[in-house]
Formats: sequence, structure tokens, C-alpha cells
Amino acid sequence: MDAKELYDITEYHSIPIICGPTASGKTSLSIKLAKELSGEICCCDSMQIYRHLSVGTAKPTEEEKAQVPHHLIDLLNPDVPFNVASYVEEAYKKIDELLSRKVLPVFCGGTGLYVQALQKGFAFEDSPIDPEVEEKIQREYEKNGIEPLYARLIELDPECREKIHINNTKRVLHVLALLESLHTTTREIRTSSVKEGPRYPFTLFCIDWPRDILYSRINQRVDIMLEEGIVEEAKWLFDQHLPDSLTAMQAIGYKEFFPYFRSEKTLAECVDLLKQHTRNYAKRQLTWFRHMDDVHWLSGEKLMEYDLKAYL
Repeated sequence: MDAKELYDITEYHSIPIICGPTASGKTSLSIKLAKELSGEICCCDSMQIYRHLSVGTAKPTEEEKAQVPHHLIDLLNPDVPFNVASYVEEAYKKIDELLSRKVLPVFCGGTGLYVQALQKGFAFEDSPIDPEVEEKIQREYEKNGIEPLYARLIELDPECREKIHINNTKRVLHVLALLESLHTTTREIRTSSVKEGPRYPFTLFCIDWPRDILYSRINQRVDIMLEEGIVEEAKWLFDQHLPDSLTAMQAIGYKEFFPYFRSEKTLAECVDLLKQHTRNYAKRQLTWFRHMDDVHWLSGEKLMEYDLKAYL
């Protein structure tokens, strides 16, 4: 669909995506914009798609969902594997459904890979993984752990250092298997996968704050999450005894408390670790978005003053 076709349906030339680091104000801005556009919000977050994980993933509250309909949230249980290809498929279906009702989707989330996949129109079916390579890497992981495999991934593709954290075991194994199957880099895969271009026109808005203010907002958010029951939520996930390789088990906000449940760390130590990991994650998110093309940057300190409709 091109901009003219979208305009004929909605009176706007592109679909907005509100992105940025955690605790930057994406939800409030997306609700404001969706109200102005008479639109509905679509989640662009790799963890909010899981049921039962609400506090730690900062899902919109019931009050926020009552203001504007939200989609692509609570799609499946934490024991179900999910990846970017699955997300794009679900996102396209929801866009089609909303446009059929002449409603403009407003995407909101901080998962850079999901945002980029929509913006660029990544096609995933043409990137096969050799099962023998995948099985070999899995055996190596079981024998030697993730460190040597992560080092090999960075050696093959230094860009992965900024985009994939060593603790994201599932993604490290998957991307390494992909690169060793295709004998290429992630950049080359992305280039070859977007030959047909995006399926819809998107406009990206990314929120930025001075680093000290953003980190203060993150620390405050963690304190609020503690009051709202994040420890109890993490205990529920811990008690499911799911494999560490599952995406849900990699979520920041949950795994930091697992040492507390195993009596290996105090609760205070785990809270401090959560704040540190969340700050580190926000830094990686900003790095990702700064490497993307055609992003409109918004100052967090003037967030509600912008007229984003003018860009659409």
C-alpha cells in the first residue's frame, strides 16, 4: 500500500510509530495521538505480547485501555515461542483489520527490531537456517555455555554487540545459526530482505531525554513496579519452571528476581540489579534507534507540545 492509498482510507499518508527507550513516555504520547487521530493503538513490544506479564512489561493500565483500544497485547502464554517474523504477521493482520474499519493504527513500543521490521518491510521466509548448523550450535551451548558462542557471533558481525545482549540466549543462538547458515552478516540479510520495500508507509517518532533524567525516570518506574506487585509476578513466572531459552524468561524485570527466589541474593540486591539492567537496556534501545533511518526525534521535556499530525 502506498501513501495515496492510505490517504484515501484514513486521510493520512502514513502510519505513526511512537518508539524510544523504556520509561520515556511512549504510552502517554501514543494515547494523546490516537485520540487526536481517532485511531487505535498497536503494541510494538516483544514482551507485552505475553499474558500474565503486566507489571514488569509496563503494559497499559485498564484506565489507559479504556481511553483508547489497544491491540497486539496478551497474544499468548509465556511458554509459547515468538519471534519478529511472528510479530510482523500479527501486525499486518491487525493493520488490515483496522484499515478495513477506516481506523488509523498508532504503533507504540520500544523493541527496535519490531519497529525496523515494519518500517523496512523485512521478509523472513527467504532466510533459512541449516538444521545441522542449528543443532551443532545448540550442542555447543549445552556443553560450553553462551560466552564462546556470543564471542563468535560478535566476531562474525560486530554490529550485533550493540543489538543483541549476551543474556538473550535464544536470540544469540538463533542469529549465530542464521549467519553461519548463510555465511553473511545481519546487515546483508536486512538489505536482501527489503527488496520489495515496506508493506505500508510508516513515520517514526522517537522520544529522547537527557541521560540523567531518563535514568531517574527508570529508577522511579522500578519503585512503582515494586508497589504494584512485580515481585509476585516474577515469582509466578519463576514457578512455571520454563526453559531459560524462551523469550519470556529473558524479560528484564523478571529474571533479576530469580536469584532472590533461589536465596542467592537479597531482594534489595535484585532491585538494584533490575534498575541497572533497565538503564543498560535503555541505552541499547537508543543506540538502535539512532542507527535507524528517517526518525523524527522528540524531546521528552516538550513531549506533549508536538503536533505529530503534521508529519502524517
